[in-house]
Amino acid sequence: MKLTKKSHACIRLEKAGRTLVVDPGVFSEADAAAGADALLVTHEHPDHFSEERLRVALDADPAVEVWTLRSVAEQLSGAFPGRVHTVGDGDTFTAAGFDVQVHGHLHAVIHPDLPRITNVGFLVDGSVFHPGDALTVPGEQVETLMIPVMAPWNKVAEVIEYVREVKPRLAIDIHDALLTDLARPIYDTHIGNLGGAEHRRLAAGESTEL
Repeated sequence: MKLTKKSHACIRLEKAGRTLVVDPGVFSEADAAAGADALLVTHEHPDHFSEERLRVALDADPAVEVWTLRSVAEQLSGAFPGRVHTVGDGDTFTAAGFDVQVHGHLHAVIHPDLPRITNVGFLVDGSVFHPGDALTVPGEQVETLMIPVMAPWNKVAEVIEYVREVKPRLAIDIHDALLTDLARPIYDTHIGNLGGAEHRRLAAGESTEL
């Protein structure tokens, strides 16, 4: 499987000539969803879900389908009947030849005064886990964990403990558009030294083979 990091929280996974894209939001490239065979969206926040970009991808190819939670599906399903699938914790499905498990219920707490929205994570081919905006532990072995390194709802100590609890072989940064280049070496050092897993930071557009 080939993993390509797009800007912020978006990743592209390629296998056997097919492409699965997770969370092409407004902080990602305008073409982040282009060419996808299937799209997964973890929650409704615009840095993870761009309705416009998903509509462009769905209009461009009538075979493209979306799997997401209800709050996102309701914004797309009317225009694309039968192509937008609502999923939740415990569901399993196959998208573009990838086997996907759904884990999690709620977005992490931003502030106690703000209501929590729903959020799901996706475990792809029993290997790559994208948690969206939560530190969800899927409860089974994960080879590659996408870690939200910088968000209004987290701190580096929580990210380190998350890597330790999941125990992946490899941890790769996502949710990093808010993190300046000056601060990146600090995060790299702490997560790499304390997380207990190989830690890797990919530039936008950079790929790695898993």
